[in-house]
Amino acid sequence: MNAPSSGKKLLEVLAGASQVPPPAWLMRQAGRYLPEYRALRERAGSFLDLCFTPTLAAEATLQPVRRFRFDAAILFSDILVVPLALGQPVTFEAGDGPRLDVDALNHLGEGIDHGRLGPIYEAIGRVKTVLAPDTALIGFCGAPWTVATYMVAGRGTPDQAPARTFAYGDPRTFGRLIDRLVTASVEYLVRQFQAGVDAVQIFDTWAGTLPPEEFRRWCIEPVARVVKGVRAAVPGAAIIGFPRGAGTCLPAYVAQAGVTAVGLDWMIDRGFACAHVPPAMAIQGNLDPLVLRAGGAALDAATDAVLAAFCGRPFIFNLGHGILPDTPIAHVERMLARVRRA
Repeated sequence: MNAPSSGKKLLEVLAGASQVPPPAWLMRQAGRYLPEYRALRERAGSFLDLCFTPTLAAEATLQPVRRFRFDAAILFSDILVVPLALGQPVTFEAGDGPRLDVDALNHLGEGIDHGRLGPIYEAIGRVKTVLAPDTALIGFCGAPWTVATYMVAGRGTPDQAPARTFAYGDPRTFGRLIDRLVTASVEYLVRQFQAGVDAVQIFDTWAGTLPPEEFRRWCIEPVARVVKGVRAAVPGAAIIGFPRGAGTCLPAYVAQAGVTAVGLDWMIDRGFACAHVPPAMAIQGNLDPLVLRAGGAALDAATDAVLAAFCGRPFIFNLGHGILPDTPIAHVERMLARVRRA
């Protein structure tokens, strides 16, 4: 399929074009593996201060694009700004991840506080003023299920048992929480588009903890409602869905979620994915972050395997999850050089 030229390779792929070489960006591409990010993080004082200071968030967004010439920048923020804007206190403990006040679940606001999120929208505007015309800007949010897992447990857990137990034991109340997150996510993503992002990604990091029936109920259906709500305000909005761990539920997600493109984790069989994702639909992924960290011949072989699997179809080169903090910069450079020679 030949998509109209936008000058941005990533957007052309999302519109159905096949590009050689494919556009590339990395999940968590702004982060602790970069010395310039570590210096910026120290300057900010706290992670949330970095997210909510527009000049610093814009700088964090731009750093990896300057260094690696990625085809897209992704807004520097966090999926948990949504519960924060709903009135649930969130803190980040150094080396120990987020902490959310579960007692606040019964006292959430009726709507999202866009004033609280104003600095994020401002950061988007700042990035857009300096981003190269051929580089796309991606916004994002967490999927309702994934955000709910943190809101219920108060922290990340290995198997999301607190949220799964809640959903089984009191599906009506859990459903109301999901409804609130759907509404908040729609509003948040629409505001990001209005501020200037070119596309958005919905991260469902913990989708793979759900069995098939619950996957449809708590993963696919809420994401489909978010997509529909965003497109009601932003017709044709380009939306990438990333249901990590979807496995054999991937075909149902692709058919029902309504996303423009699907991001694949490193665990999925690529042949299975190609067989079940329509040829005109863009695929994103799916290099194992560990092989990027390992480097060498293993990285070369894995990069080639990803490129070969998705050759000839709309494809965005990326990892199957976020880049690991101890990944050598030289390995990223080696991988990108190989992708760009494709």
